[in-house]
Amino acid sequence: MKYSITKGELVPAEQVASPNFGERPAGVSIDLVVVHSISLPPGEYGSGAIQRFFCNQLESSEHPYFEEIAGLKVSAHVLIERSGKVVQFVNFDRRAWHAGRSEHRGREECNDFSIGIELEGTDCDVYEEAQYASLAAILVALEFYYPDVTTDRIVGHSDIAPGRKTDPGVGFDWQKLNSEIARLRVSS
Repeated sequence: MKYSITKGELVPAEQVASPNFGERPAGVSIDLVVVHSISLPPGEYGSGAIQRFFCNQLESSEHPYFEEIAGLKVSAHVLIERSGKVVQFVNFDRRAWHAGRSEHRGREECNDFSIGIELEGTDCDVYEEAQYASLAAILVALEFYYPDVTTDRIVGHSDIAPGRKTDPGVGFDWQKLNSEIARLRVSS
């Protein structure tokens, strides 16, 4: 799959609007991509709960874990499901609420200058080939649209919130991602 970006929207991707976003501070350029992992309930896939969570439609009575996260207002720019399907929740030009307390290279509040991409997964499960393919294709499109986003500015949530976050975890293969990005660049 090849992606492009038009006015901050990923094309083609399913668009589902999350209310959990804000405007980026004036004059701040987007120069970081943060890779996350999420599964709801934890360790379960394909329930649709992630989408409901990002849209504030998750019923806490559905699962005991949902009671713990009830009331949280979070989002990501993009979710990549296990199948490789991509859903965009927040326009890239806006600030999604994905990083929380964070710091990268001395700059705090990473949500202000980053794009958050969630992979459906856990910190220890292996990710699917389709997810790597979608993620690499999105990253190549982001590099084209936002010239300050470069390979050395793609990090894990654990890199910007050490001690607080561990995702995308040991199951994520950074070398595989970088190889897929390089392959796509050559074939473009």
